[in-house]
Amino acid sequence: MNSVLKPFLVLSFSLLTCSVFSQVTPEELHVIGTAPSAERLESDIQTLVDFGTRHTLSDTTSTTRGIGAARRWIKAEFDKISEDCGGCLEVFYVSDYVEGERRIPERTKIVNVVAIQRGYADPNRFVIMSGDIDSRVSDALDSTSDSPGANDNASGMAGTIEAARVLSNYEFPSSIMYVGLSGEEQGLFGGKILAQYALDNGWKIKGVLNNDMIGNIEGINGVINNTTARVFSEGTRAVETDREGTIRRFTGGEVDSPSRNLARYVDVMADRYIPNLDIMMIYRLDRFGRGGHHRPFNDAGFPGVRIMETNENYNRQHQDLRTEDGIKYGDTIDGVNFDYAAKLTGLNAVTMAGMAWAPAPPAKVEIQGAVQPSTTLKWEALNPDQNPQLAGYKIYWRLTDSNQWQWSEFVPANVTEHTLENIVIDNYYFGVASVSKEGFESPVVFPGPNGSFGDND
Repeated sequence: MNSVLKPFLVLSFSLLTCSVFSQVTPEELHVIGTAPSAERLESDIQTLVDFGTRHTLSDTTSTTRGIGAARRWIKAEFDKISEDCGGCLEVFYVSDYVEGERRIPERTKIVNVVAIQRGYADPNRFVIMSGDIDSRVSDALDSTSDSPGANDNASGMAGTIEAARVLSNYEFPSSIMYVGLSGEEQGLFGGKILAQYALDNGWKIKGVLNNDMIGNIEGINGVINNTTARVFSEGTRAVETDREGTIRRFTGGEVDSPSRNLARYVDVMADRYIPNLDIMMIYRLDRFGRGGHHRPFNDAGFPGVRIMETNENYNRQHQDLRTEDGIKYGDTIDGVNFDYAAKLTGLNAVTMAGMAWAPAPPAKVEIQGAVQPSTTLKWEALNPDQNPQLAGYKIYWRLTDSNQWQWSEFVPANVTEHTLENIVIDNYYFGVASVSKEGFESPVVFPGPNGSFGDND
């Protein structure tokens, strides 16, 4: 079935409008991209700030302060969204214990909050949006001082909840997951726990969108800008084997990992569906010498990127609340721009909706064309039961120094091998995307193991 199975509700504090769509098209992404509410984000960020501290080692029993109260509130918000959409979300905790670490010396339960919006055709295929629950001040082990964590990372957590509010009004062939991760400031432990849980349960994760600081527009460099965002992505897969490294050396793929092509997908979605937003694709796993919660998923072999503001303000990150020499330090809510957070939340929403409405990324993509005038690509046919919306595939190619895919050629769903006549393999990079009957596309898959999104469909 290629249709929205229930009304889409455009929600705001002052307006409730219902529209029924018999068939959703990519044009709906324009609506989704502007649907997140700055007012709701402000309210949710304030609620998270009001827990005083959300440090990983803080109080877990209080109803008003500490990380325990925060994660229970997040779960209650997901439960409320699920109730509003007729039970469309599966909401639960995923947790494990950590101890003996530099920033977690004592045995501590790390608890993630997970909400799954199941797809009706391929429920075990996921695209994930994550935000971090925890916060910290200057001392990474200070679990008692006030640590508002308004931008880092109540903004990303609130954005994840708001994306769930928007997308829960639709149904999709594959699944979307909204996640609050804990223990990020102590060593990315929440991501490690959930990535292992995904492996243990055979989840087919095709993209992780880690949102870590999506609300600041005033940089430490003096730049004030609400029209750009950064997407960080690894170039070579962390799980690459020696043999795969040898293949990459001779065939390319250093800038075409699944994470890198997921970043390109985010860039395209911003250009098409988010007003006044330009993506800066950073060819690096994360900021120089720093880390984020997409990394544990990359370490487990899953495609994942970090989405965040362009201009960071280090006076508002990991700082005790104070004023020195006329400079205010601390991650307080007055440093968050809610319209900008809504814009980046919309970016996540259109990316997840586009991937969930599209067929799965092609599997087992191969290429040949050495000493020939033409290039041939082949791939494995997608499972028709899991991809009833499949219309065909697009073969993409670009110049090797181009940042984005430049040309494409469509072939129908019954084709799994195609030759591009008079296009010499030596001069370009190539890839294949799957396309739905309505026009939704998957990310592009680069040939060979270096570009695979996981051939477990």
